[in-house]
Amino acid sequence: MQDDPLSPEVPVTTTRGVLYVHSAPRALCPHVEWAVAGVLGTRVSLDWIRQPAAPGTWRSEFSWQGRAGTGSQLASALRGWQMLRFEVTAEPCPTAEGERYSCTPDLGIFHAVTGIHGDILIPEDRLRAALVRSRTEETNLEAEIARLLGKPWDDELEPFRHAGEGAPVRWLHQVV
Repeated sequence: MQDDPLSPEVPVTTTRGVLYVHSAPRALCPHVEWAVAGVLGTRVSLDWIRQPAAPGTWRSEFSWQGRAGTGSQLASALRGWQMLRFEVTAEPCPTAEGERYSCTPDLGIFHAVTGIHGDILIPEDRLRAALVRSRTEETNLEAEIARLLGKPWDDELEPFRHAGEGAPVRWLHQVV
């Protein structure tokens, strides 16, 4: 059989990351599991524990492995629920940069590209736009840069992160 140069075989690149559900109402927990299962293509059963930073809510976290782009798919699957606070991280791999998504009911979703050491990498065009906004809209450049780095999301999520210290982490590997 001859190789078809018009349809070369593309190697599957995997990455891994972590989903942190910082707070979810109890009724939403099974829906989160179903959404994550839909993205990963496998049954998902998360270990939920109470979230002391927001009484009446639950938290969970687990590590996942999947194709490059899985982090963005997880964030997209979860972003529509108003009562949900979550973060998704994806490590860099040979075909994709790392990513971080943070979502809160008040702020919505934040996305950043991350480097090999977890630093947020801000594209040149976004920095230029922040500079223009700080000059023309009378906003503070420091505030613009803080927003590009996700500081408002970090500030809102920090109490939920600390409340989850010591929580178990479940490793979930997707067969690719």
